[in-house]
Amino acid sequence: MSIPATNIFVSPRTARHNLSVPPLVHMIGNTPLIELTSVTEDLSPDVRVFAKAEWKNPGGSVKDRAAWAMLSDAIRNHRITERTRVLEATSGNTGIALAMLGAALGIGVTLCIPDNASRERKQILQAYGAELIFTDPLLSTDGAQVVARELKQKYPDNYCYLNQYANPANVNAHLTTTGPEIWRQTEGAVTHFVSGLGTTGTFTGVSRYLKARDPKITIASFQPDSPFHGLEGLKHLPSVHIPDIYDGSLADIELEVTTEEAYTLCKRLAVEEGLLVGTSSGASAAAALQLAKTLEHGIVVTIFPDGAEKYLSTPVWEAN
Repeated sequence: MSIPATNIFVSPRTARHNLSVPPLVHMIGNTPLIELTSVTEDLSPDVRVFAKAEWKNPGGSVKDRAAWAMLSDAIRNHRITERTRVLEATSGNTGIALAMLGAALGIGVTLCIPDNASRERKQILQAYGAELIFTDPLLSTDGAQVVARELKQKYPDNYCYLNQYANPANVNAHLTTTGPEIWRQTEGAVTHFVSGLGTTGTFTGVSRYLKARDPKITIASFQPDSPFHGLEGLKHLPSVHIPDIYDGSLADIELEVTTEEAYTLCKRLAVEEGLLVGTSSGASAAAALQLAKTLEHGIVVTIFPDGAEKYLSTPVWEAN
């Protein structure tokens, strides 16, 4: 894809660079841990399933954690100047988090995003004032990463490319916040952790923390069962570039989830639990239940990355 020739430099507004910590940063993290009680009725009575309600973050997703960790690390290390725009390749949620934080800090944000991102995601990003570069939808976020790298190479002084797929701060965000929260909220009783694979930052960071606290905790990763799926934010690793931050050695169990299973769980969570969640959250529930059905006892924890408000125009919510 050709690199756009316009809008590559920082707008005058960016020069204000208010780099003090925005108040909304204090709203990131410490999300509720919600027990699922209706969709779990057919499980052993000694098995309980919980989900972290990450849509409670101010940007509406788990990606607020990684976005702030990467952005604050770049600021501390002087990778952002008055002439620098933040650059990222995203399927949506990390972009929304960066756009939100960039608006609060007065830092320009340029996002490379597949053109098939949901209408709601595009609208939210535009509302925050982010510059959007739409990339080939058939190449998913791999294609968006290629365009972002080309921009950085062509205009090295104008962009700080955070690269969530290779940035250790992505992992560290979950090593220092999400993992400890799960441990604290379960009072150390968690026996199984289930996480989807996207950038793999959540999976790697949380798993490392929990394994360090208790090596007996079972770690389960999951991914879509096919390269062609409808689960935004999740990756079918055999068919894409594997993120540099991924640590596959952490997984004791590897699961697969179909798009249909995820969509079904989204609808069940809405009508049975009163939880209106996104497709990756439906996939997380499907994977957690898949594992929980094999257990006689245990405390299973998974991540619900976001809510449904960014997906209401997508097929998952079409009438049956």
